[in-house]
Amino acid sequence: MKTLRLYKREKLCSLTAIERLFVPGNATGTVMAYPWRAVWCVRKDGDRRPQVTQFVISVPKRRLRHAVDRVRMRRLMREAYRLNREYAGEDTPPVDIAFIYVAPKLTDYKSAEHSVRKILTRINRYFSPQQAEPTEQTAPEV
Repeated sequence: MKTLRLYKREKLCSLTAIERLFVPGNATGTVMAYPWRAVWCVRKDGDRRPQVTQFVISVPKRRLRHAVDRVRMRRLMREAYRLNREYAGEDTPPVDIAFIYVAPKLTDYKSAEHSVRKILTRINRYFSPQQAEPTEQTAPEV
C-alpha cells in the first residue's frame, strides 16, 4: 500500500533553491490555475538534495490580511498536494514547485484540490512525449 504521508524531503526548504525559482529566466515554467499560480523549474544534475519533487507554498499578506486565513490556505494546499501528488507522474524528473496564492479572499478545499490537479497535470504533460494525432488506417497491401 502506498503511504499518503507528506515527508520532510518533499518540502522545499533551501533558500538558494527557492531564490533560483524566482530569478528571471531561470524558471522552467509557470502555470496558472485559479486561485493558485505555480512557478517550477527542473533541478540541476549536480544537486545533492533528495531526488523527489519538492514544493513550497506562499500566501502573501497582501492577499489575505489575517494570519489565521493564511495558515488555513497553506494547510488546505498542503493537504490537496499530499492527496494528489500522483498527478505529477512517476517518470518526471525531480522539480521544484512554488505554489503562490493569488485570490483576494478565502477559497474552499475543492478549488485548491482542483488547482493542484491541474497544475501537476500540466507539469507532467511538459515531460511526457507528445501523442501523435491518430491517422486513418488503410488496409494492408497483400
